[in-house]
Amino acid sequence: MAEKKTTKRAATKTTTAAKKTTAKKVELLINAENVGFRAGDVYQTLAAAGEPLTAAEIAKQAKISEEEAFLGIGWLFKEGKIKDVEGKIALA
Repeated sequence: MAEKKTTKRAATKTTTAAKKTTAKKVELLINAENVGFRAGDVYQTLAAAGEPLTAAEIAKQAKISEEEAFLGIGWLFKEGKIKDVEGKIALA
């Protein structure tokens, strides 16, 4: 008589834990001094790069948040110091 091979499957318990996604809360001080400093960060980053950069690249290289980069970009656009080149930001 042939023996049947019995295999036991390890009982796998599937649990789905709800992943908590917590967004980083960035608190920005919106005043002329702070926005001016961010504009300086953006300008210096673009000058050092020597080529057009995206807002994310500017933020990363300047070591500031994207929100802060956008503050500086807005300031510089208003002053006519930067321009849009194929979807990237460059010195004017």
